[in-house]
Amino acid sequence: MIVTTTDFVPGYEVEKVLGVVFGNTVRAKHIGKDILAGLKNIIGGEIEEYTEMLRDARLEAVNRMINEAKKLGADAILNVRFATSQTTAGAAELLAYGTAVKLRKT
Repeated sequence: MIVTTTDFVPGYEVEKVLGVVFGNTVRAKHIGKDILAGLKNIIGGEIEEYTEMLRDARLEAVNRMINEAKKLGADAILNVRFATSQTTAGAAELLAYGTAVKLRKT
C-alpha cells in the first residue's frame, strides 16, 4: 500500500477515487508516565514517555487507516493527514485520514 501526503504518485495516475479512509486511536496517560512528565516540566527537556506514546498512537492510527483502504481494494492512500483532539482530561485521540484510490501505471 502506497501511503503519501501528496496528491499524486509519480509514474501513476488515479484510476478511481474510492473514498476517504480513517484510522484512529484514543490513548490515556499512564500515572507513572505522568509523574515522570511532571519531573521533566521542572527540569526541562523532552518528555520521552509522551513522545513514545504519540509515536505508538500514530503507527496504530496509520495501520487502521491502511486496513480500511485494503477493505475498499485501494492501491494507495493520498493526501494523508493527522489530527489530534482531547477526548477527556486524561486522554487524546489521534486520527489519520486520507483518500483511498486505485492507481494505473502511466
